[in-house]
Amino acid sequence: MKIRSITSFYDPGTLKADYTLEILSTLARECRQTCNANGYEVQTVRLATIPFSLINPDENTDQLIKLTKTMETKAKLNGFDYLSLGPALIAQLESYEVISDLISETDITFFSGFIADQKTGVSIKAIQHCAKIISQNASLEENGFANLRFSALANVKPFGPFFPGSYHQPGQPPAISIAIEGADEVIYAFSNAKNLSEAREILLENLEGHANQLGLIFSELLADQKVVFQGFDFSVAPFPVDNCSLGAAMESLGISSLGKHGSLAAAAFLADTLDRGNWARCGFNGLMLPLLEDSRLSQRSIHQTLTIKDLLMYSAVCGTGLDTIPISGSTTREQIEALLLDIAALSSRLNKPLTARLMPIPGKEAGDLTNFDFEFFSNGRVLAIDADALTGYFNNTNEVFKLRPRQVNTI
Repeated sequence: MKIRSITSFYDPGTLKADYTLEILSTLARECRQTCNANGYEVQTVRLATIPFSLINPDENTDQLIKLTKTMETKAKLNGFDYLSLGPALIAQLESYEVISDLISETDITFFSGFIADQKTGVSIKAIQHCAKIISQNASLEENGFANLRFSALANVKPFGPFFPGSYHQPGQPPAISIAIEGADEVIYAFSNAKNLSEAREILLENLEGHANQLGLIFSELLADQKVVFQGFDFSVAPFPVDNCSLGAAMESLGISSLGKHGSLAAAAFLADTLDRGNWARCGFNGLMLPLLEDSRLSQRSIHQTLTIKDLLMYSAVCGTGLDTIPISGSTTREQIEALLLDIAALSSRLNKPLTARLMPIPGKEAGDLTNFDFEFFSNGRVLAIDADALTGYFNNTNEVFKLRPRQVNTI
């Protein structure tokens, strides 16, 4: 098991914000050193702020670009590998319009945009904005790689450590949270058990043991700091090798190939096991199936047994949504809108956070192979979005609607 990220959170608009940033920088460095010394390799340290539109609300595009560059420079100088300037907000629809410009002017800064939230519900206009951002981002870097730094969010809460959906809550003290790369722990547990009950028991015992040990480390490091420890996100992220693949772990339960029937049961079993864990929680703590970050998922996309609809279905039993999904460069903005609408509706109906990080690849069509050269990616096949343009009410920019979480009635 490794630590994918130690993520720090703060508000750059507060008094002594630069001093707070220095404290977080020192703390992140100390946490990294201490975790490494105790056998937990820390892959990245990251910094997240309040939503960028709230830092200086009255700034125009040029001023926001300047602010973003300044923030990115500060993050780099303070030793952070990546920066998230948070989501565009449904209450400030104009904030979506500048995101592609901000991404094009930076190289380590991530953004996101809400398509549904608790207050508003599902926003058609916000969905349209996010689809437009995804389409625009595709041409910013080779292979559509700029979309790695943008995600559409549905009902995602603050302080989650996994990017791009990380953001700080205005008015709250600075904080840190921990993202776990632990798919290898799942493989170990599932491969060394005699039955499902024992597989669950081994996994929970191992994850809770790590949480307890890491909890002691962070409690000691934060004891004299005015920094809140928000907790762990044990979504047990994969790495693109077979011995750290959630897809491989799920198949080890008895599925011949992920995407075939039985896969939903495997997803539900793993997600339910994570739900039973006893540790301080933040973020998703759900099933994370990022297609290009998981060697077995990408392989199954090549074998054409795994589709976007499959991954969306698994999200219904507690996933993090659609992540690092390569789609055709000719995918229209309207097709993306239809898929984002499903994500927003699923999230709202189930009262759970979901995200969508879609990557249109210029020059590639559904069925083509990707050719990324990135440590955290395993190349797969470009997937098709089975959608046409929305019409009627679903194409009305003024439409917003709420979905009440389903209530189970018993007699």
